[in-house]
Amino acid sequence: MTALAGHHAVVTGGGRGIGRAIAAALTAAGASVTVVGRAEALLKEAVSKGHARSYQVADVTDAMAVKAAFKNAADAHGPISILVANAGGAQSASFAKTDPDTFRRMFEVNTLGVVHAAQAVLPDMIARKSGRIITIASTAGLKGYAYVSAYVAAKHATVGLVRALAAETSKTGVTVNALCPGYTDTDLVGDSLTQITQATGRTREAALASLLKDSPLGRLIRPEEVAAAALFLCSNEAAGITGTALPIAGGEI
Repeated sequence: MTALAGHHAVVTGGGRGIGRAIAAALTAAGASVTVVGRAEALLKEAVSKGHARSYQVADVTDAMAVKAAFKNAADAHGPISILVANAGGAQSASFAKTDPDTFRRMFEVNTLGVVHAAQAVLPDMIARKSGRIITIASTAGLKGYAYVSAYVAAKHATVGLVRALAAETSKTGVTVNALCPGYTDTDLVGDSLTQITQATGRTREAALASLLKDSPLGRLIRPEEVAAAALFLCSNEAAGITGTALPIAGGEI
């Protein structure tokens, strides 16, 4: 496929999981992909396996580091026409045991991480009257889940940001959308299953069943399914779609 030939895409959190799958899909579609993240070894692996063209090391919670990384990427491979703001993280605890610092950390990585990335690319996209901004939110941005109140609050904020930014850029040629996966077959969910089994003594199968109890599909979402949706939102055919928060959740939403 060469549908995205000539486009330079940046994927934050592109070293593994959903971000890695999206980087690979964009590369296969002809885009020149730069992956950004904190773990240089994973980023190098993405490049060595042909899932991305290049990488930059940066923590998305650091606005100056993001700005510098994106400038380096643009200098090396041309203007950034696609941003996939995928980097994020989750922490689990009851609300009573979730201190204000946890709320701040969740907001910084899941919401301000998107803000920093979008502010790094948006002025040039508007100047060129073309661009795609996609954030990987979560079903936690559309409904509530117990024991992840800080994560849910941050993801709701991210979906709100997408809707506001889409309204602000609606006549600029830039689209802004969110993808909201349910539980996805990634290391993040794998770590959650390990925490559940250790805390409750349940088997891994029972822990997984508890996560999927509200999913009519009855299985984890595959990263490649999220990547396929991102690929569509990057296409010319999706130019009329902006301000959307699309669930990829097997009917849960």
